[in-house]
Order: sequence, then structure tokens, then C-alpha cells
Amino acid sequence: MARIANRRQKIGGWVLIIVLAVITFVYLVPFLYIINTSFKPWTGIKEYPPKVIFKPSIGSFIRIFTSRTVYPPGEAPTEEEVARMKWYERIVYRETNEEIVRLGDLPRRYLNSIVICSISTIITVILGTITAYGFSRFNVRGKDDLLFFILSTRMLPPVVVVIPVFLMFRFLGLTDTHIGLILLYVAFNVSFAVWVLKGFIDEIPTEYEEAAMVDGYTRFQVFRKIVVPQATTGIAATAVFCFIFSWNEYAFAFLLSRKIAQTVPAWLPYQMGVLGYDWGAAAAGTFIFLVPVMVFTIILRKHLLRGITFGAVRK
Repeated sequence: MARIANRRQKIGGWVLIIVLAVITFVYLVPFLYIINTSFKPWTGIKEYPPKVIFKPSIGSFIRIFTSRTVYPPGEAPTEEEVARMKWYERIVYRETNEEIVRLGDLPRRYLNSIVICSISTIITVILGTITAYGFSRFNVRGKDDLLFFILSTRMLPPVVVVIPVFLMFRFLGLTDTHIGLILLYVAFNVSFAVWVLKGFIDEIPTEYEEAAMVDGYTRFQVFRKIVVPQATTGIAATAVFCFIFSWNEYAFAFLLSRKIAQTVPAWLPYQMGVLGYDWGAAAAGTFIFLVPVMVFTIILRKHLLRGITFGAVRK
């Protein structure tokens, strides 16, 4: 009987692994399709049926980083002129018959996204940690009502409040500014940070803090030297999610920025070239856009899994 039970257990384990592998593959299909499209040459992007095996090209990545124009009829370069071109200019010309004019707008939009999302995440985590500690450790009058009020800011979808926010920002002169988007993302993410971090801080025993204050620590020293290190996993998990929320946000970035502070999500969908919409460049830009989130998540991966599950089981 024991042998039969072990065999069933092994079969069940293999079935579970296969099911998880299939589910993972299904979730990865859109990402794999983006990577596949980003490395296709211009002529292969619109082929039907689409090919999975092809000779890869980095032309899409070059196009998303540059601004180009088509050579007028009768002014195409000769073979000698093509041979003297820089390697990236030659790739673009042979795929789309275009001439690179200048560096495109992606680097600036990319820098805008990094600056706005990084600063807003740092401010959100700092404010969320301090606020969560206050709600967790002090008997604040109307605590439950205040926590519900903080959470209520996340209940409405952005499209509901986008017009009042736009009118307010226009009145204050914050449209198309970095500080405007930073303040907006902080305002929307801080409620999430407070609720998540309060659960982590609730799990930290108060005896540690009481013992430290008996030894002469101030409340701020207790918070900085005891509570924050103990809540590192929660802070890391909160930072990852706040960064992802800000990085992917589209509605507010589209309506509140046009040129100076425009981020990648608001800029990327409108990459119309002289030859029509460049799907390859859009796929390449999407792939590049996903890299910082992947890197940020990998860096904090040790804390992320424990941070997601920590506090789920209470004594």
C-alpha cells in the first residue's frame, strides 16, 4: 500500500509540474510574440501566415531609437554610398529604404519614465512606511475610518477622476511636468503602500521596541533601527508593486503630458512612420520598456516572495 501511495504521489507531482508548465507557457505567449516580432525584418513582420523561424534582424530596435525619412524617387544612394554608410544606417536602408535623420525621442521618454517612477516609488514607500507605523502602533482616533478613507482613493478607476485632475493640474500649472506626475503617482500609490505595510508592521512584536526604549532609544531610533530592518521584505514587495503601477500607467500620462514629461506608455502607441505603423519598432520599444521592471524584480526577488506571503497567516 505504501508503494502504491508513493507512486500516486509521484504521478500527482509530475501532473502538477506539467500543468504549471503549460500555464506558465500560456502566460508567456504574448511576451514571446513581442520578442519574436521585435527581431523580425521589415518584410517579415506583415507576412501571412507569420513565420516563427526567420533570420533575425535588429532593424526594429534601430528604428525605434531614430527618426527617419524615405529617400525621394530618383535620389536613392548608389551601392558605393551604401557601402560607406554606418552599419545601422545600412540596415535601415536595406529594410525600409529610409534615411536616418536624427536620434529619436525614445531615450528622452525612457529617461522620463525612469525618473518619474523611481522618485515617486521612493516617496511612496517612505510615506507609506511612516504612516503604516503610526496606524499600527498608536491609538489614532477614528483609525478604521481613516484607513478606509485612504483605501477609497483606489476604488475609482482613473478614467472617473481624470477630468477633475486635469483641470486641477492645469490651474496649478503642473501639466506636462515631472513634479506633477510624481505627485499624482504618489497620491494614488500611497494608499496601497499604507495598507500593505501596515500588515507587515503588525506582525513585528512590540516587545523589541519596548526593550529598545527601555535602553534609551527614542521612538524615531526604534523605527529606524528595529522596525525598518524587520519590515525589509514588506518594503521591497511594496516598492516593486508601486514601481510597476507607475511604470505601466497610461491614462494620466497621456492626458497630463505632451512633450516635456511624456513617458514611454503615452508615447509608444503613436509611432507612425512614413511607411505606416511600424509594428516591429513598437514591439522592440515594448521589449525595451519591460527590461527595467524585470531587472528591478530580479534584484529584489529574494524579498519579493516572502514579502507577498508574509503576514498572510496570523497567530
